[in-house]
Amino acid sequence: MSPEAADRALPCVVVVMGVSSTGKTQVGTRLSRRLGWGFVEGDDLHPEANIAKMAAGTPLTDDDRWPWLRAIVTHVRAAVERDGPVVVTCSALRRSYRDVLRGADPDGEVFFVHLHGTFTLLAERMGRREGHFMPPALLQSQFETLEPLDPDETGALVDVTPPVHEVAEQAEREIRRGGQLA
Repeated sequence: MSPEAADRALPCVVVVMGVSSTGKTQVGTRLSRRLGWGFVEGDDLHPEANIAKMAAGTPLTDDDRWPWLRAIVTHVRAAVERDGPVVVTCSALRRSYRDVLRGADPDGEVFFVHLHGTFTLLAERMGRREGHFMPPALLQSQFETLEPLDPDETGALVDVTPPVHEVAEQAEREIRRGGQLA
């Protein structure tokens, strides 16, 4: 298959998902550059009330998340219509959230790159991070909320233990291969 044919088979929306400190932004920006696609940082679309709540150490509720997820869908759809394929970051911790995010592509062909790591690794990363609204105390609640991709969801599980450039390379390989979960 030619590279052009392979690119036509790619989804037009890739969601880089996972709990806090998996490197969604770093992997997402590298992935968007590798693919030559646009990039949307989902955290930038949080309402101020959500950011204040998380910064205070209070986990978001579903009622907090629905407007945010709909804002991501609206923003990504506009970006796809204007500029073409997009990589977007969003924790997408539950199936129901991912179901909303599938609306970002008119055909529902969204590919989820689920970045994962151990609690210990991610807690260590959070401890070193400065200037982010998500405090380390909320990591456990994210692990408790997380529903891994189901076998019928198009996506791939990518380990974040290697250096970020290797994680982005692995994510791109999974996207290009179609990443069907077993």
